[in-house]
Amino acid sequence: MPDGGTQKIKIPYKPRKQFQPFHDRKQRWSLTVAHRRAGKTVARINELIKGALTCPLVEPHFAYFGPTFSQVKDIAWLYLKRYGLVVPGAKANEHELHVTFPNGGRVRLYGMENYERARGIYLDGAVFDEYGIMDPRAWQEVVRPALSDRKGWCDFIGTPNGRNHFFELLYGDAEGKVEGAQGNPDWFVSVIKASETNLIDPGELADARKTMSADQYEQEYECSFQAALVGSYFGAELAAAERENRIRNVPAEPQLLTQTWWDLGIGDATAIWFVQLLNREIRVIDYYESSGVGLDHYAKVLQEKRYVYGEHILPHDAEVKELGTGRSRIETLASLGIQARVIPRSSVDDGINAVRVLLPRTWFDATKCKRGIEALRQYRKEYNEKLKCFSNKPLHDWTSHAADAFRYGAIGLNEAPKSKPINYPALGIV
Repeated sequence: MPDGGTQKIKIPYKPRKQFQPFHDRKQRWSLTVAHRRAGKTVARINELIKGALTCPLVEPHFAYFGPTFSQVKDIAWLYLKRYGLVVPGAKANEHELHVTFPNGGRVRLYGMENYERARGIYLDGAVFDEYGIMDPRAWQEVVRPALSDRKGWCDFIGTPNGRNHFFELLYGDAEGKVEGAQGNPDWFVSVIKASETNLIDPGELADARKTMSADQYEQEYECSFQAALVGSYFGAELAAAERENRIRNVPAEPQLLTQTWWDLGIGDATAIWFVQLLNREIRVIDYYESSGVGLDHYAKVLQEKRYVYGEHILPHDAEVKELGTGRSRIETLASLGIQARVIPRSSVDDGINAVRVLLPRTWFDATKCKRGIEALRQYRKEYNEKLKCFSNKPLHDWTSHAADAFRYGAIGLNEAPKSKPINYPALGIV
């Protein structure tokens, strides 16, 4: 690589043959499904470094996006320093996790548990590592616009995690509304399986088969999107719902009242499920989620949807008074016309069990609830990288809000109201 036009820099990276086609690609967009320990992160970090050093635009910026800040710091940051600081004059910023080169080029790492921090930047190239376990809005709302004015490229890599938005990016969605990368000439696509690469010793693979479930092995080493999502709380129940055609068009019934089940975020997302009950059927007709807005925003959303509302079920902390206003959120909602019932505090495990009991008789509208369904499908146990096992608590990520709201609703159905139920009038409907 040239440095000031006088010196050639040799970075100590030799691409594995499985990734040479990626480095040689001409397409703007690329997607690679690869087994664990294939070397995909190393390849992408070096591609970003190359871009930062050779891009002809002024102050080129490149970014690597991982699921969390701690993950990118533990894994990708070591690689970025190892290969990037070989360049004379390159400087590393440990706080912001970026390396800046003498030509003004920069590669920065971002944890996408808070993807809003990347809003407003410009990019000449980007990599999403393990895109399937990130909030898809990070790409749709933040990174894609950041690439527009300089026509930057983007690469998506990962190991399967069920038939989620990474799967849809590769193959398209079931409704045919989203075109997949597979077979699209605008995309470079590669699927790298352990049985085909010889990158991992056969004895090691044989041992992995003995110590992992069949689903785990197929997902992690053979790039199977059909395997059950490892560590998922509700994956089996949602797979059953799909087989039984309970994820489909579920229209709102005007003669039924609509309940809402809430998870209230503070500086975080708020999630609302819209549910109708008929005998033992749970009909989930809609889902809404947003962040960075006040409660008046959600009151307006309820009004605009024009359902006829019954109960609004909120978590126990809705009764806590805020220091700034001296009012609780349930009081604020009441002032906006939403009279809600607050469920008592309960354990997360009790809530998860309540959801599991409920899901076999639950129907979801496939279109209006798409994001919520995917969140429930991916809601999973936290994985301890040091102990190499799942913990007994849920991973807090973008899926938590929808899952928590559904959990509160399931508990609310099992809890008898302390006073006579009230059928609240339709909010703002005349």
